Amino acid sequence: MITHAVGLSLGPSSSVESGVAVMELASHKLIYIDKLFSISDVQLFFDNYVSLKNSAFCISLPWDNTMLEGKWRVLSKQYQLIHNDEDLFLNRDNWMQRFSTRGCELFSNLAEQGADITRFEVYLTRQKLNLYSNYKERSSADCKFLQSALRYEHGFDELPSNMMPMGQLEAIVGVLLAERKINNETKNIFEFKGLNVINAK
Repeated sequence: MITHAVGLSLGPSSSVESGVAVMELASHKLIYIDKLFSISDVQLFFDNYVSLKNSAFCISLPWDNTMLEGKWRVLSKQYQLIHNDEDLFLNRDNWMQRFSTRGCELFSNLAEQGADITRFEVYLTRQKLNLYSNYKERSSADCKFLQSALRYEHGFDELPSNMMPMGQLEAIVGVLLAERKINNETKNIFEFKGLNVINAK
């Protein structure tokens, strides 16, 4: 029986904080929020988490921030659409790889052990849950907007009034999506490294 929803916002590297949040479904209260940095920190969290098989996990897909060379920087990553016709638009320097594979092996191993793990894309999920602001992504204004929306519109009264790190707030977005998954209110949008990527219906 699933008793907890867990969100993990994974940073693209160990220099960018990752956030983790755990919510008890019965009380709809956050019982654990923390910051993580390295993959060994993430591994330590899962090693010490006692309700592994009684929880639904939603783990974000971090962007691949690999620096590319020359003209491919202009054509790379988030700014261009992915083209299916590779003869016309060659995938040089692997610029079409939008998401990082950081942590994929760890999450696949946990899924093989019986953990209920899915992935999600933070910005698509924020749009679907009406949590997306018009401010610059991950700016202080965007962070304050998301914290206020989570506190007042989604009933997380336990969030402090002072500003929280963005990684922890994005982890709470993952918690909301994991709760919707438990209630069959999500859909698969694609697959990444053997795990389903979901979003709210």
